[in-house]
Amino acid sequence: MTRRRNGHFGWGYPMASGLLLAGCSADIPIDATPSIPDDRASAPLDAECEQREVRRRVDLDEGWRFLRSDAADVPLPQFDDSGWSSVTIPHTWNAKDGQDGNADYYRGIGWYRRHYTVPLRFIGKKLWLQFDGANMVADVWVNGIHLGRHEGGFARFRFDATSALQVGRDNVIAVKVDNAPNANIAPLTADFTFFGGIYRTVSLQVTDDLSLDMLDDAGPGAYFRQRNVDATSATLDVTTKIANHSARSRRVRTRISITDPAGNVVARALGAVLPLARKALDQVIQTLTIADPHLWNGRTAPYRYRARVEILDADTGVLTDVITERIGLRSFHVDANTGFALNGSHLALHGVNRHQDRLDKGWALGDAEHTNDFDIMDEMGVNALRTAHYQQDQKVYDLADERGYVVWTEIPLVNHVTDTPEFRANAEQQLREMIRQNYNHPSIVFWGVGNEQFIDDEATNSLLERLARVVDEEDPERLSTYAHDKSPAFKMMTHAETTGWNKYFGWYYGAAGDFGAWMDGVHQSQPTRMFGISEYGAGASIQQHAANPPKPVPDSDWHPEEYQSFYHETHWNQIAARPYLWGTFVWNMFDFAADIRSEGDSYGRNDKGLVTYDRATRKDAFYFYKANWTAEPFVYITSRRWTNRTKATTTVKVYGNVDSVSLSVNGAPIGTASSSNHIYTWPNVNLAPGANHITVTGSRGTESYTDDVVWTLTTN
Repeated sequence: MTRRRNGHFGWGYPMASGLLLAGCSADIPIDATPSIPDDRASAPLDAECEQREVRRRVDLDEGWRFLRSDAADVPLPQFDDSGWSSVTIPHTWNAKDGQDGNADYYRGIGWYRRHYTVPLRFIGKKLWLQFDGANMVADVWVNGIHLGRHEGGFARFRFDATSALQVGRDNVIAVKVDNAPNANIAPLTADFTFFGGIYRTVSLQVTDDLSLDMLDDAGPGAYFRQRNVDATSATLDVTTKIANHSARSRRVRTRISITDPAGNVVARALGAVLPLARKALDQVIQTLTIADPHLWNGRTAPYRYRARVEILDADTGVLTDVITERIGLRSFHVDANTGFALNGSHLALHGVNRHQDRLDKGWALGDAEHTNDFDIMDEMGVNALRTAHYQQDQKVYDLADERGYVVWTEIPLVNHVTDTPEFRANAEQQLREMIRQNYNHPSIVFWGVGNEQFIDDEATNSLLERLARVVDEEDPERLSTYAHDKSPAFKMMTHAETTGWNKYFGWYYGAAGDFGAWMDGVHQSQPTRMFGISEYGAGASIQQHAANPPKPVPDSDWHPEEYQSFYHETHWNQIAARPYLWGTFVWNMFDFAADIRSEGDSYGRNDKGLVTYDRATRKDAFYFYKANWTAEPFVYITSRRWTNRTKATTTVKVYGNVDSVSLSVNGAPIGTASSSNHIYTWPNVNLAPGANHITVTGSRGTESYTDDVVWTLTTN
């Protein structure tokens, strides 16, 4: 049976004929608590239930035609697109030219068209076209009727297509997407490629005319605010936003039930009857308390409940809409001296930054690629993620929830602002969209309001101040944060509740060992401010190697892998000794596209990742963090890709999580080393001409772990 993109139906019912079923209006007493089926259930729906489906989703990713240029009359149904390319969504037109350097990738207009026949069973329903992501301006038409424009490349958006779509007939959907620079839309500039296209999924959402509000910045319509969460109880204020699109007034009730993974109801509430005028919106706030809650506790126990929100016609008892949200109950706190705490216990946030692109695919990724990224991060021991520098796919936040990551997500306010009302409104819009669409994810703790603004002027500061207030208005429980790279004296860092530092000692300036003293000075000068490290890192090519290399020139073709290892070893020693840092985030988990760059072994790429752009190779520094951030026993020989040697004497260095490591070269034992920092070294090891078999064996208790490489010494 086909599953929804995230592996679950989201609403807890099986799929039939490609349609997502949210449930049916079975004859349940209005004051009863409905059973909540497991989302893996595959029992077929009976005919009666199918007639009373209340919410459906139809995926529209197949069958698109595409043109990478502008053209006239494209929205008209009779337009001939037979000469266009055939594409499947997700799609980007910059998969190749956005990653090859020279800063010349196409930034302009692309057109998409497809035909769709609306099933007759959708007569009388509300029809919504949903786009999960299109960069950066999208205009949508149905049968030549303009539904609207969305400005911003990273949030989900919806349009009401009910009057434009003709049920039972062929319809033409046309979408114009434009990723050209736009002075009124963030980001204006940034050190990454702005991939154009409809790069996330497209769907038709079908609802009753009495439903949750589908146009609330494309949020779920129901929002679970957590209050006073501890081991004894958890209090939730649930705001349900309701829309009456029918031509008559209605009387509505909301019903909420929360169940544990076994299906046991732990809390429920039935709202009072609410009169709702025709074409009107309103909201209901209900408070629920869960006794002795099982807490969402990060990677050790990412426990989640299932919360079901129902809209009912109060006169008939008929269920008209329903959603199911997965919620995790947790508390958190940040202290200027002791760092981050989850559920009352200190938690060191071992974080990374992640961009959403991949080699030859750009931003057009599917669930498999997002899941693979989390698998790799899990392997390294990551427990915190910064979605730099923008809102990412819902699959990313779902994975963070279920795997227990603490998340900092942010809007793309990068480098510059335009001092216009339009730009300020767009930045605020992107922030509200991000918060509302992701409000119910337990993994998210920090809302980022910006990154590395260049100018500390009034326009920038007034915007950052406003965005910090928006966070307070939308979500008083979570924290606003800002990623800062300038002087501690700059006002820009004062608006958000917390500050992250983007600092590159030992790469762009200074020495790697300078970080700790600098950070201590900032902390001492502002002892009540809560500081984290939002970025630190160094470039590395897996094809370039040197013994004890000096600091490379960043904008050069020489980025030896060994320097990245030294950089992270040096930084981590300083970070681990400073518990006042509430979290630290390596820049970057994966290499990513930056078409403006011309450095390292591949132009058009930022190579600071701990893993290569194609995800095929984990760099040496990856295993350094794995040794420090996991308890998994292993040994790993560094500089392993430096297979051709010209010097007979070398240092063998190993990362690992074992009690001791023994080294042999060509079968001859060299010695055994122990370590207190997960680094095991043997200096002055002699290599023989030709192939040299390097073998290390680590021991932990009665178990042993082995790694080996072959280095070839060439002599003249």
